Amino acid sequence: MSKTVIHPDRIPKAVGPYSPAVAANGFLFVSGQLGIDPNTGIMPTSVEEQTRLALANLNAILEEAGLGPQAVVKTTVLLTDMANFGTVNEIYGDYFPSPYPARACFAVRQLPGGAKVEIECTASME
Repeated sequence: MSKTVIHPDRIPKAVGPYSPAVAANGFLFVSGQLGIDPNTGIMPTSVEEQTRLALANLNAILEEAGLGPQAVVKTTVLLTDMANFGTVNEIYGDYFPSPYPARACFAVRQLPGGAKVEIECTASME
């Protein structure tokens, strides 16, 4: 199996030993993206801005691979507070076109850097 790492310059630097995305077997596996502004390295405090930035960072990776949101077949959303589900869901629904990707959403105790939301995805490269 051949793997290709996708690493655009316009996303925040990884905070650990992982690739932002890996293309393999016709799919692109995108690591969880936080709502960090890639220009400043700052994470805003609001869940709305974090969600928008997480999706923008995810989009930059998709674009680097020659894809867009319509190629996404599965997402996982991690939230530190399920009370934010409605807000995140609304922004998420504006980003992804119908038919929407399959999705799982989990509440977690903590996310890196004090983030409130993290979003990962798998996209079809076909």
